[in-house]
Amino acid sequence: MNKLNFIIVALLMHFFIAGSAFSQFARVQVIHNSADRAAAEVDIWLNDILLLDNFKFRQATPFVDAPAGVPITISIQGPNSKDTVGALAKFTYTLEAGKKYIIIANGIVIPTGYNPVKPFNLYVYDMGREGASNANNVDVLAFHGSTDAPTVDVVESLVGAGTIIDNFEYGKYAGYLELPNENFKLDIKDETGSTTVISYSAPLKDLNLKGQSLVLMASGFLNPSNNNNGAGFGLFAVLNDGTVAALPVSTLSNVIENSFINKLFTNYPNPFSDETVISFNVEKAGRVAVNIYDYRGMLVKTLIDEILSYGEHKIKFSSNNLPSGIYTYKIIKDYNVLSGTMSVVK
Repeated sequence: MNKLNFIIVALLMHFFIAGSAFSQFARVQVIHNSADRAAAEVDIWLNDILLLDNFKFRQATPFVDAPAGVPITISIQGPNSKDTVGALAKFTYTLEAGKKYIIIANGIVIPTGYNPVKPFNLYVYDMGREGASNANNVDVLAFHGSTDAPTVDVVESLVGAGTIIDNFEYGKYAGYLELPNENFKLDIKDETGSTTVISYSAPLKDLNLKGQSLVLMASGFLNPSNNNNGAGFGLFAVLNDGTVAALPVSTLSNVIENSFINKLFTNYPNPFSDETVISFNVEKAGRVAVNIYDYRGMLVKTLIDEILSYGEHKIKFSSNNLPSGIYTYKIIKDYNVLSGTMSVVK
């Protein structure tokens, strides 16, 4: 389901509710983060109304109105369902009028082939935001949704902010971080804070997120082979309009040490509608590949895969028929990778 369909769903909900007896409303965003293959696509029902049809893993809705002050039942059903009979899961809530809720579907539906098994649940956060509390900042709500990832620390190492989330456990929200509109590097460390497991770039400034709020969720499996070869681990940003984007893995320190490429420039223009240019310097001649990936980490296009000489190179990328969204480009040489993020706006 694309963004347009999400908006249509939101409008349908609005007219349904406006025409009913409900007089109080809350705002709700729903995010699908269950990496169980059995839940790769689900239908989500609000009472007896089909809210989301064939809702895919790592998709999200925008914020929509939902009835408050009365019990509502959210049912998770298999794709193409006709009703809620035999639903995979059902949850009943009474939302509070005027509040903003973030609801993340997470965990394992069918335990066979998964280790460890963290049962499927809806994780509800009732202090959501639809914008930054300070117009100059970006408010980030972190959620640990990787079922086989341990308790971790999140350390910012580019601007020197240090530990920003301590002892982050599965199924927990860390509360909003009110961050300046800058680019950051997030090091995921073990709970002792001594060993870096993986690092990610969080280019808030490059993505023009000033004044916005978002959910940053850990998703997928650290060890897919122990989990039915499911989706691999990643950090994903979920915007208020339902856009979901994978944060690029940060390998900047390795790149500098190996000196195979330096002076990676943010693609320009960024955001762009038709065409952008990725510029970088090659320090030593060799085969270089430049790949483009969508928000789910799926390969969209290989721009080049050839021998490049020493010096500066500029690679053009045309968005052609690609939809609006956030994309990642990776420059690969000799098993080393440098990543960047770009935004297509149409």
